[in-house]
Amino acid sequence: MFQKILIANRGEIACRVIKTAKQMGIKTVAVYSEADREARHVELADEAFFIGPAPSRESYLVMQNIIDACKATGAQAIHPGYGFLSENEEFCRLVEEQGIIFIGPKQHSIAAMGDKIASKKLALEAKVNTIPGYNEAIATPDQAVEIAKKIGYPVMIKASAGGGGKGLRVAYTDKETFEGFSSCQNEARNSFGDDRVFIEKFVEEPRHIEIQVLGDGFGNVVYLWERECSIQRRHQKVIEEAPSPFISEQTRQAMGAQAVALAKAVQYQSAGTVEFVVGKDQSFYFLEMNTRLQVEHPVTEMITGLDIVEQMIRIAAGEKLGFKQEDIKRDGWAIECRINAEDPYRQFLPSTGRLVTYRPPSTTEGVRVDTGVYEGGEIPMYYDSMIAKLITHGANREEAILKMQTALNQFVIKGIDSNIPFQATLMQHPDFQSGNMNTGFIAKHFPDGFHGAPMNQASQDLLCALVTSIHHQYMNRSGNISGQLEGHSYQIPTEFTVALGKHGHQSFIDLELVVHAESDLVIIGEKKFDITSSWNPGELIYTAIVNHQSIVMQVQRKEVFYQIMFNGILFQAMVMPRSAAMLQQLMPFKSPPDMSQYLLSPMPGLLAEVSVQVGQKIQAGEKLAVIEAMKMENIMLAQTEGIVAEILANKGESLSVDQPIIRFHKE
Repeated sequence: MFQKILIANRGEIACRVIKTAKQMGIKTVAVYSEADREARHVELADEAFFIGPAPSRESYLVMQNIIDACKATGAQAIHPGYGFLSENEEFCRLVEEQGIIFIGPKQHSIAAMGDKIASKKLALEAKVNTIPGYNEAIATPDQAVEIAKKIGYPVMIKASAGGGGKGLRVAYTDKETFEGFSSCQNEARNSFGDDRVFIEKFVEEPRHIEIQVLGDGFGNVVYLWERECSIQRRHQKVIEEAPSPFISEQTRQAMGAQAVALAKAVQYQSAGTVEFVVGKDQSFYFLEMNTRLQVEHPVTEMITGLDIVEQMIRIAAGEKLGFKQEDIKRDGWAIECRINAEDPYRQFLPSTGRLVTYRPPSTTEGVRVDTGVYEGGEIPMYYDSMIAKLITHGANREEAILKMQTALNQFVIKGIDSNIPFQATLMQHPDFQSGNMNTGFIAKHFPDGFHGAPMNQASQDLLCALVTSIHHQYMNRSGNISGQLEGHSYQIPTEFTVALGKHGHQSFIDLELVVHAESDLVIIGEKKFDITSSWNPGELIYTAIVNHQSIVMQVQRKEVFYQIMFNGILFQAMVMPRSAAMLQQLMPFKSPPDMSQYLLSPMPGLLAEVSVQVGQKIQAGEKLAVIEAMKMENIMLAQTEGIVAEILANKGESLSVDQPIIRFHKE
């Protein structure tokens, strides 16, 4: 077994590998860029080695820097994690040539399966069903359009070395193909150093189901069941679960057998994933093979009891698999939610900055949090947006979902925006709960973006009752302040009004509060809410028993407002005595300034391109600027026609949220 290994990665996955290595008694070396000097993986490792400036192309993607770090620290092996160089054939070759062990598949397997074009050809030779497409690298946008026409729309434009949603577009028209081809090439070149792009038919309403495989150096290959990864946004996975609620036992075994056969065909040694597109009739087509550890590997670990990172290390060290196919159990159900630094209320645009508050849920039985961040740390703009992975395990799918709902309500992140409200909303969705989903789930159910979980009358009444009880706690504290004049002490009223929404657009709900020794009784019309809670003012997590049901939510007081996050609902309200509410309704409202004549940056990022000039007349839909953030190109388009009056930011400038870039005027 190795004495010391180097992890050629950062963030969550570097911390994940370090954890297993420590359990195995193996020393670890972290590598870090300028942006990651204070990162968690650097702190957790036994040693840390600096490898270059913040941009990944100057640090984590520089092969020689990684190899030099390995030699300097005496590490015997390299674990590449996922992303970066994990599926890079040349890196694997260079590592092996230096006498260092690559904790992953051999170079020939990466060459055969890591390249999407080569893997599709090999799958065809092995008589595996594949999706119709053009399997050669495409040279120009015009050629891409011609090929797309022959295949028939819609088509999927994919970078050969792509992954994680980078270098991938779906096109329904010639125009979308032409523009998508160029964007895919640019993203692939920047993220992977390989700009080859190919095209295949896009199967509509597909399910994305993948099989986890393990192979050793003795020809043994097993599969660890499947993962359902159909809940995706912009082709990037959002929720993963194991097993799949859709496929039959017969389909499960057929997919597993095919995945094993494919792995054996390339003498696969390590953990790998064979991805399939599955149709409504349970027909399945080979999509690609990921020759690395997957982001979503924890759900497989939760249902099998196996540590996949440990298996990778043992296989790389020359050990045989310690079990056969029939030994692999399938226990219960596991779900993973990716917690990302993005603003779901602004079309999921990246959110970077300092984690002012980071309080993950307690990892009680069946709850796991994999992360690479800490409270007070920075989320840099140079890398992907993942903050953490939240995983729950239950005896069945219903129990796993219930645990996830509670864990999401307990997960507190402040300082930057996160997709927790969106994940909580998905967990409540009846189609998700019934397993009725495909890769178009989010596009179908959220066609106009995310605006918070829908709040029905029952939810509104419940939250009005809870916020009144919370307000009572604050008033009770004020009433207990010492030194109050006799006869003039603070009196808690019994009749309240809750003002919902922002000032100027408020609705008012009248209610009554009856205080008992151990609980509060809130009456709204004919509804009664008996609330028992040990919560104290200032605590971020509020737990209560309401009419014999358990409630967990986040609460924060902002000046005179209370902000509650519960099951994806962002609830903002003021609570006041009935007399004060009457005056509140008479208060004048000042409208915010009109910013419609400006292009504002919707996210923190780098202004990569300004596509217009002062005096230029523009039309709706015209390209105005390109902002780079978290390895993604974001093209800013004109919403209406007008004339460019002033350019307020320069190419190469770091932008903040809502920073003006361009000012327009009407003709």
